[in-house]
Amino acid sequence: QVQLVESGGGLVQTGGSLTLSCAASGSIFSIDRMGWYRQAPGNQRLLVAIIGSDDTATYSNSVKGRFTISRDNAKNTVSLQMNSLRPDDTGVYCCYAYIRGATTINTYWGQGTQVTVSS
Repeated sequence: QVQLVESGGGLVQTGGSLTLSCAASGSIFSIDRMGWYRQAPGNQRLLVAIIGSDDTATYSNSVKGRFTISRDNAKNTVSLQMNSLRPDDTGVYCCYAYIRGATTINTYWGQGTQVTVSS
């Protein structure tokens, strides 16, 4: 059983910063991609940033230059540093990981953490 647990969400004013963290635990052999998606009320889940096992990062156009994704392979964690936050960054941020177990490969999701940016 694999679990992803996020932390670090909250309420912040426009222009502020937040750091999200996600820790994977359980039966893990290795982790390929890890990343973050955002779900705004009534909207589909949208990619924010993904980082590969080689630390190659991909960002959505809306967050490039403001957000930085990083990972710690020794701790099975991924973080998202969010700067210059805007109201349209508001949503539930869900951690994602593509994990190899002893005999399986699956995609796992965390429960999500709320980020609210006030104007």
